[in-house]
Amino acid sequence: MKNNNADMMCLDIYLSDQRKEANKDKMGKTPPSNQSPMPLLCWDIFIENYHHRLIEAKKLTEMKQVIAFAEKFGWQNDVRAAFSENEYEALIITDVDRKIIWVNEGFSEMTGYSKRFAMAKTPHFLQGKETSPSTKARIKEKILKNKPFKEVIVNYKKDKTTYRCEVKIIPLYSEKTTHYIAFEKQIVG
Repeated sequence: MKNNNADMMCLDIYLSDQRKEANKDKMGKTPPSNQSPMPLLCWDIFIENYHHRLIEAKKLTEMKQVIAFAEKFGWQNDVRAAFSENEYEALIITDVDRKIIWVNEGFSEMTGYSKRFAMAKTPHFLQGKETSPSTKARIKEKILKNKPFKEVIVNYKKDKTTYRCEVKIIPLYSEKTTHYIAFEKQIVG
């Protein structure tokens, strides 16, 4: 069933008028104007659904971009499974030297840094004095093991505020590892 704004607006107006008429019959007057009309509820449901669909469309576009990289570099990883198994705000793809080759829009939203600024840098630029040296050492050690892993690290946004970042790093390989993808999300606490 096609769902468009004009149909919803017409239904909202109709239902609102029916509500006024029903209230008038019972009490002999219309409801006070400070009462929230029914269309607001319908609009809230519509906009929540629209926002959800927009996020899903953005994630689908990001997955398609990563699949295009997978085809270009011959990765044997199941990229679709990686997307379905990992929650994220930011995505980062690096080469084996950890130089960034691609980030999604969520990276810019989370960190404040533009895509252009991040290109060809290592994620080290996100770290600062509150970033734990032992966490950095664990990440380096786990990358050398060439296995997927998850870690939490303190990073810095462009405005110099810190945030705790959960990072899930997956080696991307053809015959050998050629790149890494990081699924990142900011965590509270």
